Amino acid sequence: MERIGIIQMTSGPDIDENLDFIAQQCELAAKQGVKLVVTPENATQFAHRNAYHENAERLGDGPIQQRLSGIAKQNQLTLVLGSMPIRTEQGVTTTTLVFSPQGECIAHYDKLHMFDVDVADGHGSYRESDTFKAGNQIVTAETNIGTVGLSICYDVRFPELFKALRLAGAQIIVVPAAFTAVTGKAHWEVLLRARAIETQCWVLACGQTGTHPCGRQTWGHSMVIDPWGCIHQQLDDQVGLLVAEIDLSHSQQVRQNMPLTQHSRFQNALKRK
Repeated sequence: MERIGIIQMTSGPDIDENLDFIAQQCELAAKQGVKLVVTPENATQFAHRNAYHENAERLGDGPIQQRLSGIAKQNQLTLVLGSMPIRTEQGVTTTTLVFSPQGECIAHYDKLHMFDVDVADGHGSYRESDTFKAGNQIVTAETNIGTVGLSICYDVRFPELFKALRLAGAQIIVVPAAFTAVTGKAHWEVLLRARAIETQCWVLACGQTGTHPCGRQTWGHSMVIDPWGCIHQQLDDQVGLLVAEIDLSHSQQVRQNMPLTQHSRFQNALKRK
């Protein structure tokens, strides 16, 4: 059994305030024997395009990443930072960072799918590609509890990514998110459970929640889903820490009993080409 933590947040524009909350929750997690913690998308800052671009850091360099590294090292846990703005030569990405218990950044993932949609809420139109450049790589991280596949929010609507993460060796898939209240109520749980069933992986879904200072409303309802698609534990709309124990041998048993990857005729057909 491995003990994991999920930090549900209502992040705002103040980076230091958000980092202080992450540090506080990681300390609580460490005291409970947690080995890996996940934060939501936009955990370090929930604001607008100009703020994201002004505060974007180069990968591996900057005070935000230094603080996150210190939090992981001080608490001797793997910290999966849901996303923060990272500056590249091509533009700014929204990027997951994985810090080891030694404080090293061992993996990063640039969000592949941009949330360019219209939603029947107070915000109305979302055009994430106006702020961020999409990534182009599938990423897994070798952590102290197993192989973790990385995704961010809107990615959960694209099962091809999750199947690719499974084929890349993922035992656990993280879904840090800032789902809108409208889309979250309609689709959050069913999408997450489907991805767990299809991949036969543990899914750790970590959401932003509540009404943010910018006026946006997010769904929350962070949850841990087992490889059979059952909700293992979940939060409602409160901020705070969820601690759960996951058993990777359960995934092995599910895969043995129902060997989806061996049975997939589509996958085998691709191999023959």
